[in-house]
Amino acid sequence: RKKCLLCNNLLMIMAASIMGCSKIAQSFEMILIGRFMCGISLCVPLHHQYVGEISPRKLRGFANSTSSFFWSLGKAVGQISGQRELLGSQSLWPMLMASCGLPALVQLITLPFFPESPPYLLMHKGDQEGCKKAIRQLWGEGHHQAEIDDIMKEKATMKNTKILSVLELMKEPAFRWQLYTIVILTATVQLCGINAV
Repeated sequence: RKKCLLCNNLLMIMAASIMGCSKIAQSFEMILIGRFMCGISLCVPLHHQYVGEISPRKLRGFANSTSSFFWSLGKAVGQISGQRELLGSQSLWPMLMASCGLPALVQLITLPFFPESPPYLLMHKGDQEGCKKAIRQLWGEGHHQAEIDDIMKEKATMKNTKILSVLELMKEPAFRWQLYTIVILTATVQLCGINAV
C-alpha cells in the first residue's frame, strides 16, 4: 500500500513538472500529457485503503471521510488560487498547473516515516511481528490483540473467497448491475455540481 502511494506521488510530481514547464517549452501537448498523468493516478482509492487500514476501528469512518473532505478542499483552493488576482494571471498560470505536485511532494517526504498498514503486513506478507510493531507505532502502546484477531478472521475469510480478475469481474453476471452502477456514478460525478460547490 505504502509503496504504491509513493510511486503514485512520483507520477504526480512528474505530471506537475511537465505542466509547469509547458509555457517555457511553448507546448500545449505537455499540458495534455500532464493532465492525463494526473487522471490515471490512483490517489483517491489508495488514500481510502491506506488510511482506513491504519486507523483504529473507532476512528475508521472519520478517517475514510477525510478523503472526500480534502478532495473538496483541494477543488476550492484550486478555484480560489485560479483567480486572476492570484495565480490565474498570464505569467503565473504555469505555477498554478504545477501546484498539484506540492501535496505529492509533502506526502513523498513524510510517508516513509509511516509504517505499512497492519492488515497488509499480516494478511499478505504473513508478518505477525511486523503487524504488531506497526499497530504499536500507529496506535500507541496498549493491548491490541482484539484488532489482530479481527485481521486474522478476515484473513481466514479471504482464504475461502475466490479473487476475480478485472476481466472475470466484468464477465460475472451476478456483479453486472453493481458494476454498471459504479461506472455510471463515476462517469457522471463531474455533472453533480461538486466543482461549482
